[in-house]
Amino acid sequence: MSVPVITRQFATLRGAVRLTLSYGEVALGLSGQRAPNPAEVRRLVFLCHGNICRSAYAHVLAARTGANVASFGLSTATGIDAHAPVVELAAQRGVDMSGHRATDVDDFVAEPGDLLLAMETRHLRKLAAEPRLAHLPRMLLGSYARPSVPHLHDPFGEHPAYLPTCLTRIERAVAAVVRRYPGACA
Repeated sequence: MSVPVITRQFATLRGAVRLTLSYGEVALGLSGQRAPNPAEVRRLVFLCHGNICRSAYAHVLAARTGANVASFGLSTATGIDAHAPVVELAAQRGVDMSGHRATDVDDFVAEPGDLLLAMETRHLRKLAAEPRLAHLPRMLLGSYARPSVPHLHDPFGEHPAYLPTCLTRIERAVAAVVRRYPGACA
């Protein structure tokens, strides 16, 4: 039985709707992004909900390039392993995620020069409301990919056919971010 396009490309109809809405939020300046001064970026900080799928994969990918990186989840438990299906597919792509452990936002320590890279506009809104982090520049990771994908839907618990799409989008975005902010790689 073939997997529907909506499942492969967006995980769910909700994922497709959220992506569509995020394009509008970005175009209207409502996404909550706060652009950095590229010369001041010294560390790429990836974040998502649990820090076990999307931000974990982005963290490991960027670290492999020599970039100064960190990651955290907005609602997780520090120390938990990355999600097994992500670890497995990453390994098939030559990326070892076995050492990744989640960090909760409350355990994350911000540094001067941090650029927060979120997966969804709702993550940006939470960051803007977090007193410790609201002053930091924050962007949508997927907006760096070509084509731009400002909503990187969470693959956790979704159909396995969506996971390769999600990881490929993250790979493209991470490659672009690393090129865009060479100060984070110094």
